[in-house]
Amino acid sequence: MRDINFKNITEFNLAQNLPEPENPLFSIGQKTMSTDEINNCISSKEEASYTNQFYIISLKNIISGEIIYGRTKYDCSTGTLLFSAPNQTYTVKDIVISSESWFLAFHDDFIQGLDIRKRIKNYHFFNYNVNEALHLSPKEEQTIKTIFRNIESEYQNNQDEFSKEIIISHLETLLKYADRFYKRQFLNRKEINKNLMTRFTEILDAYFESGQLSENGIPSVQWLASQLEVSHRYLSDSIKSETGKTAVDQINLYLIEEAKNLLLDPATSISETAYKLGFEYPQYFSRLFKKKTGLSPKEYIESASLN
Repeated sequence: MRDINFKNITEFNLAQNLPEPENPLFSIGQKTMSTDEINNCISSKEEASYTNQFYIISLKNIISGEIIYGRTKYDCSTGTLLFSAPNQTYTVKDIVISSESWFLAFHDDFIQGLDIRKRIKNYHFFNYNVNEALHLSPKEEQTIKTIFRNIESEYQNNQDEFSKEIIISHLETLLKYADRFYKRQFLNRKEINKNLMTRFTEILDAYFESGQLSENGIPSVQWLASQLEVSHRYLSDSIKSETGKTAVDQINLYLIEEAKNLLLDPATSISETAYKLGFEYPQYFSRLFKKKTGLSPKEYIESASLN
């Protein structure tokens, strides 16, 4: 397998058969192919691993092939919008795309000192290392293409003092629409999210029953995500969409439910309960328990004895 590292946007454009960028820190381009070209087009005839040192947003109609982020295949279909953050590695194999593709690339230096640089961290889809591309409806696809065309139009104009500001404004609009469409996709895929939540709980059960809580401490969201073969960002967003609570909240609720059972065992002290559940300090366990139940562990034991 080939390992390819795009150090700059010029290298990326040349690999995509796009013109050299007008700005070394920003580029947008469209590829249109004839039917014969599509039938003979395979972006990567062998498996290849790519890493880029900048952000990439691409809109493709992927007919066949594989794109893999981390250990998981990207779920590709027509009208697929993909996001890649700097230093993110992805693998492609035998990718065949349809007639029209868009590529937008920008370096972190292009947005340095701007508000969008702070806000871009809130768009978790740049860090989805999972089999979840954004699948657009036909209407959504046209909306995104219109924004791409608006950015390209400004990009191709003679640059002036307003050019960058206008491009950034369109880029922010693109990201906001993507965020809206992702939330729609989460709602449409509730069964998938429910299955993820079930597996999430099963992993916590196995972790607890094997004694790993007391040995290794409370598992992190990152660790749980790795067991589920998704990114921690995607896991958090899926659980929030399904339950209204964060992944950390769900871990804590799980611990509280287990604590209720352990606290009712006369042979187990409050401190022992805390250690069994992975808490290094019993005081932290007691604070969390009271925050979630309204009772201290001691008050909970006393109230249970009265019933």
